Amino acid sequence: MDRLETMIAAVRPPDQSAMDAARARQARLAKPPGSLGRLEDLSVQLAGITGRLYNRVDKKHLLVFAADNGVAAEGVSSAPQSVTLQQTINLTRARTGAAVLARHFGCGITVCDVGVNADIGDSAVVGRKIAYGTQNIARGPAMSRGQALAAIETGFSLAAETDADVLGVGEMGIGNTTTSSAVLAVLLPADAEDVTGRGGGITDEGFAKKKAVIRSAIALNRPDRSDPVDVLSKVGGFDLAAMCGAFLGAAAARRPVVIDGFISAVAALCACRLAPLTRAYLVPSHASYEIGYRLAMQAMDLQPLLLLGMRLGEGSGCPLAFQVLEAACAVMNDMATFEQAGIDDGYLDEIRQGDSFTVPGRE
Repeated sequence: MDRLETMIAAVRPPDQSAMDAARARQARLAKPPGSLGRLEDLSVQLAGITGRLYNRVDKKHLLVFAADNGVAAEGVSSAPQSVTLQQTINLTRARTGAAVLARHFGCGITVCDVGVNADIGDSAVVGRKIAYGTQNIARGPAMSRGQALAAIETGFSLAAETDADVLGVGEMGIGNTTTSSAVLAVLLPADAEDVTGRGGGITDEGFAKKKAVIRSAIALNRPDRSDPVDVLSKVGGFDLAAMCGAFLGAAAARRPVVIDGFISAVAALCACRLAPLTRAYLVPSHASYEIGYRLAMQAMDLQPLLLLGMRLGEGSGCPLAFQVLEAACAVMNDMATFEQAGIDDGYLDEIRQGDSFTVPGRE
């Protein structure tokens, strides 16, 4: 626990003076107030994270944590467990959706095995295996508390040590929408019906079984919602725990870190419950198709940047969000002020006194 407390204590508040300076510069740029919306917000957030007014995100890196989940034995996924192993390897060869997007946009990628149920001989996969998959949460706890802490520390260290201006966090693991739904149901709290989607696709019968498995797993294991480590150890997965650690590690290193979809969002929520200051470092990417995603975002008071109907996982939304962050930096760094553009901005004085842009009923 001393190590966990050290990781939590390493997450510090954003730099408020840098954020104030960023807001002041945004107010001087040659545009109507607030007209660049979320790009302005992101530039202010980046200033708070780095302590610098002008930022760049030249080095972009995706961290993908791979692990198998024992609950797959309950028939909660349409895909066989063998897909975890194959796609873990394919991620390193730019053959998956997330890996193709990362390569296209010039992002680095690290694929870390924290619990794949097989030996991986490929040296491109970083080996940090906690165990050969978790136990079946429908029959007992997914893992021991010590294993959960080891996975969190693995993610924390990898994120803190990766040389990048911005990180993204993704996953690969058959059955992990089930474990993510179970973790979210406990943390909120909410019924399985409200947080569970069909994952990679499943029949009506399988969908009903998936929700029943989540309910029974929670009732059997009785995770303590006030203790995220207990929740992860009892109904989570090695991938989720490592991702939680990665969000903490990125925040501790004062790096912006991008949330992918549903599973990534649940891991980010776990990190925020452990260290609430982590939220200041989070950048959501796309609105996941999974129904629990919206509730996870609400719990962190975050809104996604992109609406693309995506539900792939793997970290596929992160390379897209990296481009939005680059745009936010470009505006802050390169746009002319009113003075530089030779414009007298006195005409905006009255408008700046209130909201002169919103049309009532059209927000």
